[in-house]
Amino acid sequence: MVFGGDRAMGAAPGADAASTMRFALHVVRGRWFMFFASILIMAAAGGTYIFAIYSKAIKTSLGYDQQTLNTLSFFKDVGANVGILPGLINEVTPPWVVLACGAGMNLVGYLMIYLAISGRTARPPVWLMCVYIAVGANSQSFANTGSLVTAVKNFPEDRGVVLGLLKGFVGLSGAIFTQLYRAIYGTDNDGTDLVLLMAWLPAAISLVFIPTIRIMPRNTAARGERKAFFLFLYASIVLAVYLLVMNVVELEVIHFPKPAYYVTAVVLLLLIFFPIVIVVKQELKTYLAPPEPATAAATSAAIVTITVNEKTRASSNNVAPESTDHRHQATAAAAANDDADSSPSCFQDVFRPPARGQDYTILQALFSVDMLVLFVATICGIGGTLTAVDNMGQIGQSLGYPQRSITTFVSLVSIWNYAGRVVAGFASEYVLARYKVPRPLALTVVLLLACVGHALIAFGVNNGLYAASVILGFCFGAQWPLLFAIISEVFGLKYYSTLYNFGAVASPVGSYILNVRIAGRMYDREALRQGGQRGKDLTCIGVRCFRESFLIITGVTLLGALVSLLLAWRTRNFYRGDLYGRFREVGMVGATAGGANDRKVHEAEASTSGGASDSDTKDTSSSETVNGSKV
Repeated sequence: MVFGGDRAMGAAPGADAASTMRFALHVVRGRWFMFFASILIMAAAGGTYIFAIYSKAIKTSLGYDQQTLNTLSFFKDVGANVGILPGLINEVTPPWVVLACGAGMNLVGYLMIYLAISGRTARPPVWLMCVYIAVGANSQSFANTGSLVTAVKNFPEDRGVVLGLLKGFVGLSGAIFTQLYRAIYGTDNDGTDLVLLMAWLPAAISLVFIPTIRIMPRNTAARGERKAFFLFLYASIVLAVYLLVMNVVELEVIHFPKPAYYVTAVVLLLLIFFPIVIVVKQELKTYLAPPEPATAAATSAAIVTITVNEKTRASSNNVAPESTDHRHQATAAAAANDDADSSPSCFQDVFRPPARGQDYTILQALFSVDMLVLFVATICGIGGTLTAVDNMGQIGQSLGYPQRSITTFVSLVSIWNYAGRVVAGFASEYVLARYKVPRPLALTVVLLLACVGHALIAFGVNNGLYAASVILGFCFGAQWPLLFAIISEVFGLKYYSTLYNFGAVASPVGSYILNVRIAGRMYDREALRQGGQRGKDLTCIGVRCFRESFLIITGVTLLGALVSLLLAWRTRNFYRGDLYGRFREVGMVGATAGGANDRKVHEAEASTSGGASDSDTKDTSSSETVNGSKV
């Protein structure tokens, strides 16, 4: 196959292979292959969401009670969501450093858990098991920061869609792991070998795709990208429907043959890797597209502008050197006075943030009212749904569901977790662009829906756990892209790596309050009342095991909905404006990497304008052009 000019001019022998190789390198180095690599990394980074499958093996082999198991689950959530360290590392290093660190932590953490529960090492104390699972789960934060944050910066105008897709594949990872686990180890395994699979597979995928994850300059002629994202969406929907169908079939068929699991695993892998076709199609467009003369002309015009302004400055210096020197001295004196007056500005600026949508500093964002309100809503919402997800195995056991059904519940949570993330990302982007609906309002709707799922568990409705797993899986997934998109829109992208991970800290805080202190303690109290002995594997049977705790969680989630409604009211005017206007400039990839050259051009023009009035400055800035059209 020959691409471009080689085909038109008649390629020499061997040129066909050389051109194909060049195109292959172009694909691998492109933004779309980077996005595909991010999908694969995310699809293997959600092992924390299948804790309910292997938690029984931990509880049985180590003799934990429910509160101890929930404490272990809390440290899992801490590791998975406290990503301040990878965020800070990503601020000063390339993404490959973050991904390499995450791969190593994933391998070490989960491998030590596997050795402990399989009896290959001495039984570790509880605190050491908490360290193991926190280290292993923290690799998810490193993977998110290294790949997802990079993808958002590479596609800033489509951040809601990007977040929805990538976080959707994280949600699907639980069902993917379940299918691969059944194909490799069968259905009779208690979950011990699943931990081994979680140890090596995500680490291997991260290491393979490390060279492709990086921030790249955008093609100035890039158009129709939203259509490509919809193709990725359709591919992910096919994958999710396949996983859902397989779960139903495996549940209905009592003796699903082992060779059939091999076939389902092969089909699963083909569906996972199918988006590479979309990548090749998109990169072929950019490979064959000729360079745009308008872009070159715009670049030349910018260079000429700078040159002319520099000559103007030089000539003005030659004509009136004394007046120029006096002006410079006056400016320097004024600057010195300003510095003297604002010596504690480092602290004063914390409570004087810029307008919403501009780049906040880390401290300005952390001490803002908007972040506080969003943080409280996240504690209530994600904390409650995460409690349900982590305890799905014990909830099913207490209500009398068989083990096969419990595994199905976990897979359903994973699949609908994906659906929530994708729907929230795409739907909130659509209603925001078309109707200017504040994204926090979508978060309010999701939290109200989650209250229904919590109530189904609290009252033990007959076969209601199927519906509850669907509702809570959807709501749990939907909250994540909404949370991260709101943070990027309100506080800017300059320090997004750190602020993204700070927003996720609300999850373990809510998990500790609602899961450990409320659900775990009330479960153990009911198990002791039923005749269990503390220090052994406490098992509680009946609706009362989780009734009181999930009634409390329902009320807390309702409080979170009211708080998020307050944030929607506070940001209603902000979301009516043009959020992504500044990302339509030539060559911008984000608030941190993109636009550096443009800012230098603007600063150079501003410095040579001398005594231009404010109105002149505004008129000049408003008439910037991109490929001949005004921005």
